[in-house]
Amino acid sequence: MADRLQLELGDYLPYLINRVGAALVDRFVAEKLSGAGLGIADWRVLVVLSTRGAQRQVDVAEQTSIDVSTLSRLIARMVRNGFVTRERAPHNNREVLVQLTAKGRAVMDRLIPHGRQLETIAVEGLNERELDIVRRSLRQMYGNLTQRPAGDTPQGSVSKRSARKGV
Repeated sequence: MADRLQLELGDYLPYLINRVGAALVDRFVAEKLSGAGLGIADWRVLVVLSTRGAQRQVDVAEQTSIDVSTLSRLIARMVRNGFVTRERAPHNNREVLVQLTAKGRAVMDRLIPHGRQLETIAVEGLNERELDIVRRSLRQMYGNLTQRPAGDTPQGSVSKRSARKGV
């Protein structure tokens, strides 16, 4: 029975990452976003636009990790609700630029402080060095998963102990 593969959910990184993300999303949506008529995907789009200014729709998709076709529908709704505009780029008629409206900017001016406050609550008890490690580690993990073809598992990367535990 000792050789049976096991997985301790409370130690499994994908679960822990999802659990933190879900708790943040649930709290942010309940406390602020739903009252503004927004969801978490809307928030990500508005954050990118408020930070980087007008963006090509394809770049917004990349920066937010939202599928291009899903993003197109999302932005269409946000245009109808007055948060963003969508216009053809002056230098290339095939490119679509998305940017915040005055209403979108006003909403972000109210939401960004709350988003930062939730981050502060989430990282309470961690020092700057630990936060740097967490951020760097999460970026590395994301890159590992998005830059490597599905099914391409590096050889010898899982220890025998981890393999036994199913990690």
